[in-house]
Amino acid sequence: MSRRLADVARKVGVSEATVSRVLNGKPGVSASTRDAVLTALDVLGYERPTKLRGERARLVGLVMPELQNPIFPALAEAIGGGLAQNGYTPVLCIQTAGGISESDYVELLLHQQVSGVIFAGGAYAQAEVNHDHYERLRELKLPTVLVNAPIDGLDFATVSCDDATSVEQAFGHLVQLGHERIGILLGPNDHMPSQRKHAAALRMAERHGLELGDDRIVHSLYSLESGQTAATKLLAAGVTGIVCASDPMALGAVRAVRRAGLRVPEDVSVIGYDDSALMNCTEPPLTTVRQPIEAMGKMIIELLMRQMSSERAIGDEVFFAPELVVRGSTAPARR
Repeated sequence: MSRRLADVARKVGVSEATVSRVLNGKPGVSASTRDAVLTALDVLGYERPTKLRGERARLVGLVMPELQNPIFPALAEAIGGGLAQNGYTPVLCIQTAGGISESDYVELLLHQQVSGVIFAGGAYAQAEVNHDHYERLRELKLPTVLVNAPIDGLDFATVSCDDATSVEQAFGHLVQLGHERIGILLGPNDHMPSQRKHAAALRMAERHGLELGDDRIVHSLYSLESGQTAATKLLAAGVTGIVCASDPMALGAVRAVRRAGLRVPEDVSVIGYDDSALMNCTEPPLTTVRQPIEAMGKMIIELLMRQMSSERAIGDEVFFAPELVVRGSTAPARR
């Protein structure tokens, strides 16, 4: 007990006597100090006294699929800053291969009495995986926000970058450069953002009278290595331009082009998606479609806070417009 008092007091910057008064429910402690002590208990892994367990901690779960793609640390920074401004602390949950499952993370977060959960990627965007843990969040009416395109039936508040517009911008850019043989490199088949991009690519091909057969649309994981393998298939189909669903996939495509003895952008133009950190420092600098991460982060926090204040589920999807950033990885098609 004395160690717990000392640890929490040190974390919050108050006396052990103050911590003791909070834990024993005694008066004479301000609301802000009381909240800080309870949050410190959660952060340090100590159980709350039984009479305090029914109260929500000022913690918010932030569930992410990975951190290797630079866009996710950028999003975590934007969300974390917004939570801190509102007096909440993010609990970061990373879904690594063979690690803790998303449903297990949800149970851990519920055990910590979190005030809400933000999912920045996960099973909600995939049609062919289990979604029972989302139903549990809905039953508990826990404030929840999803980022980028849930499948039908998951009526949580959602903040998305407009996938259709992103493809229209990238595809249209290649058409303006004279490319007629364009390949599309997407994420998994059952991934909703990829399905939206797929549909938009087909519409763009039809609009411009271009062929976009199955050999020019390839699905892969969101990684450099998978992107390289998938892009090799597109090169075999004779494409001169490749639109990718992420920046790491685009860098994999650049590597595939070079391994094939070709050049970017002289022989094959490549476009990424996200405009994650350092994409202007690659060789060549990557043309990509930028997600407005700061603006999206603010909206995520706004929707979460709105649910916390009204205890009302918000099922609308808020779309943000992407922006094509033209750099050195695209050039006119060779005749």
